[in-house]
Amino acid sequence: MEHPVVSREAWLKARADLLEREKQHTRARAALAEARRALPWVRIEKNYSLIGAEGEVSLSDVFQGCSQLAIYHIMFGPGWDSVCVGCTQWANAMSSTTGAFKNADARLIGVSRAPYEEIASEQAKLGWDFAWLSSYDSDFNLDFFASNNDLGEGTTAFVGEETLGFDRGENHGVNVFYRNEDDEIFHTYSAFNRGIEALNGAFGYFDLLPKGRAW
Repeated sequence: MEHPVVSREAWLKARADLLEREKQHTRARAALAEARRALPWVRIEKNYSLIGAEGEVSLSDVFQGCSQLAIYHIMFGPGWDSVCVGCTQWANAMSSTTGAFKNADARLIGVSRAPYEEIASEQAKLGWDFAWLSSYDSDFNLDFFASNNDLGEGTTAFVGEETLGFDRGENHGVNVFYRNEDDEIFHTYSAFNRGIEALNGAFGYFDLLPKGRAW
């Protein structure tokens, strides 16, 4: 790709013009985040349980005393040889960062539908240090659009106005929950497809590079 080569003064003028657009984008992103936080909530009525290193735990237990919980659904189904390539990139970005979430009264964890024994083996192989739980014996992934029962490759489902893609019954995405002082749990947000791009820090750097994005 050919680019014009200019003087430093001309570059500074072009950079100043772009900076104004970047500031507009930053303000729009902040307003969008505020609108996201203002969404209505859905009370969780079902008693979900997940499996982790300590055995079976309730969804309330997963909060570990925090009021907020963000879950990244890692595409890793029962019997899979390895985690989805794309999800591996997001999980790599999560690893060694989740401890900071306590400062926000929150936890960030991974959940997959594979049995926990398969998750533990894969986690040891990949060296990820975040909590990664199994929803194998639960409807959790099914109810929150991270899994379905169509095990074909490249299948789709419709959630509201969004088309979700499933590979052998699994989808990637993020779901967010809030737990109040009465131990009531609410579903507050979800994102799939390109809605999760901002959660992969590498993409932010890729967007600064002359060649743009890459895996």
